[in-house]
Amino acid sequence: MGVHTPELETERRRGNVEAHVRELGLDWPHLIDNDHRYWNALENQYWPAVYLVDRCGIIRTRVIGEIHRDQDSGRRAEAAIELLLGEPPDCAGR
Repeated sequence: MGVHTPELETERRRGNVEAHVRELGLDWPHLIDNDHRYWNALENQYWPAVYLVDRCGIIRTRVIGEIHRDQDSGRRAEAAIELLLGEPPDCAGR
């Protein structure tokens, strides 16, 4: 899931966000956090920040800054995702 917390006034408009999501080819749901409620709940301080959440809803990793597939940032993020995907789907033991 993507969460868009706007910095500029034009980034608050749903149509602008939807157009940019389509332009980037992002095919997952996006929340528009205009009042920074989600941002504040995470005590976030960075643009961009990526939070990897496990199957049980627990934040396991936070990545600060841009992630690029062909750079170390992308390789680290992909490894973290693969690790989470390899975990058992049962949350009963947690």
